[in-house]
Amino acid sequence: MCKQTVKQAGAFTLVETLIVVVLLGILAAIVIPMIENSTTEAKDSALAHDLRMLRRYILIYKSQHLEVAPGYPNGQTNQTPTEQAFIEQITMSSNAYGQTAPIGTPGFDYGPYLLKIPVNPFNNKSTIEMLGDDEDFPAQADDSHGWIYKAATSEIRADNTGVNQHGKRYYDY
Repeated sequence: MCKQTVKQAGAFTLVETLIVVVLLGILAAIVIPMIENSTTEAKDSALAHDLRMLRRYILIYKSQHLEVAPGYPNGQTNQTPTEQAFIEQITMSSNAYGQTAPIGTPGFDYGPYLLKIPVNPFNNKSTIEMLGDDEDFPAQADDSHGWIYKAATSEIRADNTGVNQHGKRYYDY
C-alpha cells in the first residue's frame, strides 16, 4: 500500500490576519489627517486666488466705467446696487456707462471680465450679498452667501466662518 501525502495549503492564521488589519488601521490613522489637511489647504488657496481675481476685475471694471464699480444698475450710482447688476456687468459685455449686452454687441466694448462668479470653496455658494452704500460689513461671516460686496467701496469679502491654519479668519482675507 502506498501512502499519499496531503500537502497543506499556505493559508494565513487568524493571528497573522489580525496583525495585518491592525497595521493597516495604524497606517490609515496616519494618512487620513494628512489628506484632510491637504484638502483644507487647497480650499484656502482657492479662496485666496478667487478673492484676488474678483478684486482685480472689480478694479479693472471700475477704471473702464467712469470710476463706477460694478453692481449699480446701468452704472447709476443713485440706484441701490444689486446682485443681478453685478453679475451682468462682470460676466457680459458693457459700455462705458455700465449698460450690458451679449458678447460681441457693437458699442459694448468692455468685458466680460469673468465667465461666471466663482464658487466659494468652503461653502460651495456663488451668491453675493450686496451691501447698500450706507451699510457696513457685518462683524462676522455667516456662510449664507459665497461673497459679500459693497459697491460704494469696491470691497469684496468671502462669506466664510472659520479660520485658516494660522488663525486668520477667512472673512478677513
